[in-house]
Amino acid sequence: MRDDRQKMKILITGGAGYIGSHTLVEVIRAGHQVVVVDSLINGHAEAIGRVGRLTNTDVQLAVGDIRDKLFLESIFTEFAPDAVIHFAGLKAVGESVENPMAYYDVNVSGSRVLLEVMQSHGCHRIVFSSSATVYGEPQYLPYDENHPVAPINPYGRTKLMVEQMLGDWSAAHPERSAISLRYFNPVGAHPSGLIGENPLGQPNNLMPFIAQVAIGMRSELQVFGDDYDTRDGTGERDYLHVVDLAKAHVLSLETLVSQTGHEIINIGTGRGVTVKEIVEAFETACGHSIKTRIVARRVGDLASSYANSERAQVRLGWAANLSLADMCRDTWTWQSQNPGGYKASEY
Repeated sequence: MRDDRQKMKILITGGAGYIGSHTLVEVIRAGHQVVVVDSLINGHAEAIGRVGRLTNTDVQLAVGDIRDKLFLESIFTEFAPDAVIHFAGLKAVGESVENPMAYYDVNVSGSRVLLEVMQSHGCHRIVFSSSATVYGEPQYLPYDENHPVAPINPYGRTKLMVEQMLGDWSAAHPERSAISLRYFNPVGAHPSGLIGENPLGQPNNLMPFIAQVAIGMRSELQVFGDDYDTRDGTGERDYLHVVDLAKAHVLSLETLVSQTGHEIINIGTGRGVTVKEIVEAFETACGHSIKTRIVARRVGDLASSYANSERAQVRLGWAANLSLADMCRDTWTWQSQNPGGYKASEY
């Protein structure tokens, strides 16, 4: 990290969540002053307390909803942030299909309120937590930022709508700067084991499900299809260590200072890993076998998805440094030290 970087006051929405809490660590370690806004619907106050322990700081948490304009106005008036990192939102693809209006309300309307408050307070810089789900079915691989966007579920559509809103918002004022980071598949945990992914109920993502099987919380992992056109027949994804992803946000903050307009940047390793490969790597990390059962494909699942992240290297100076073994080891450290996840709040 450069020593000459500009120190800023950063507002992090959704900073008590999985990716938000890991990014909070890196933003504090980069020397920035931070306040976190989180509704705690998916986030955990305990995560904020643990980040404080990791960074030896007293992290300020304001509990509230980004759709509440008066609440946000009060935070901006008191803290006067120089930039925002925006994670807050609903994030389960399946739930978005079942309850799409909630996703348009929180993800799109909430982002609109945030941008309105930023505008009224003269805050011109934002990093947005977008998603590779905006691409939809691959017309070619790896996905680059010029790949057509055609999201196939409401969650992906809300991410794309916010990207489009950011494009219009930044174009309307010469000082505004926005970066949308299109993540692929974040996994792993902080190597300390203090913070990690803490799904409520049944996990929606593969890695925490594997971890729960490994520790005995679940009896087996269902593998949805082994007849895809991949190396071993199972689905292939671009898994990215959450700490690498967190560092991309810090670099994005530094980049915002020297540019205007809206930029879209993929964040991934550029390498696909199959379900069987990730299970084998996790077995090595935890030291025992993981029971799996092959079941039918799920409707809508892709065979392969992985990123072209050259733009991230050129524009941010970012590249993924942590390996699949690191991802599995750190997930296992988190899961084994916190078998029930975050329990009672210690914030």
